Amino acid sequence: MTSILNTVDTSHEDLIHDAALDYYGLKLATCSSDRSVKIFDAQKQYLIEDLRRHEGPVWQVAWAHPMFGNYLASCSYDKSVIVWKEMNNNKWSPVYVYQGHDSSVNTVSWAPCEFGLIFACGSSDGSISIVSLNGDGNWQARKIDNAHPTGCTSVSWAPAFTVEDQSGSTLGVKRIVSGGCDNVVKIWREDQNGQWGLDQSLQGHNDWVRDVAWSHNIIHNKTNIASCSQSGKVIIWSCDLSDTGNGALSMWKSNVLHEFNTVVWHVSWSLTSNMLAVSTGDNKVTIWKEDHFGKYECINDDKLGSI
Repeated sequence: MTSILNTVDTSHEDLIHDAALDYYGLKLATCSSDRSVKIFDAQKQYLIEDLRRHEGPVWQVAWAHPMFGNYLASCSYDKSVIVWKEMNNNKWSPVYVYQGHDSSVNTVSWAPCEFGLIFACGSSDGSISIVSLNGDGNWQARKIDNAHPTGCTSVSWAPAFTVEDQSGSTLGVKRIVSGGCDNVVKIWREDQNGQWGLDQSLQGHNDWVRDVAWSHNIIHNKTNIASCSQSGKVIIWSCDLSDTGNGALSMWKSNVLHEFNTVVWHVSWSLTSNMLAVSTGDNKVTIWKEDHFGKYECINDDKLGSI
């Protein structure tokens, strides 16, 4: 198999903290400690925009679904989330700035498009915000206080699947998963009144949870969450949807994917949800693939084997 490696000279003046392709893989967004967000043409590899509005290091960028237009969110040490929108001729402008946190905003994630234009963000102040664009053009924020009292490091949305309750009705329930400095993975759920509450706490890490990722699709009638930690442990959490009732996802099983000898910074599912990319502190990325029996195998490093 022939692989093609392309590199983009971002010309960032400090550490790059995140890079994300848009839905179609045509645009690349990057962010850095130099306080900038940059947008590139991913194919021709040239700079489209250099966005400078943040007043501190920018930790993460996230693209919204293109059905709403081209929106990009960025979160920063300056306690803010900026929502950028492409206007005309590749010109981008900030259309909303969320400043509802008291400390660094470490993570931002857009909801599935079925729920509308909504993002979640987590902060070192321990809280999580869910911010949505209403039909009147105004943004509304709801907050989960003390979600992770010592700081939230990561958030990820559940896919927009429906669950049948005991009456036979289908429920489209909004859920997010979060990780924090309390070593815990937590699942949050919105109730019928629009309030968010704790659905489940998943214990399995013994150090800071650095990242969480909810799989995009249902595989083998299961929904999966990946989490990784400062200690190097990666866990796959699985819930069998055939065992659910009243929209609850309560029966989570854990499987340790691997224990690396260094911090694991990031986990990311493929769109098909059967492969997981894991990035570690030794500047390596490993790819793990699930077979039809639910077994994961590392497909790009023979020394790691399978579980």
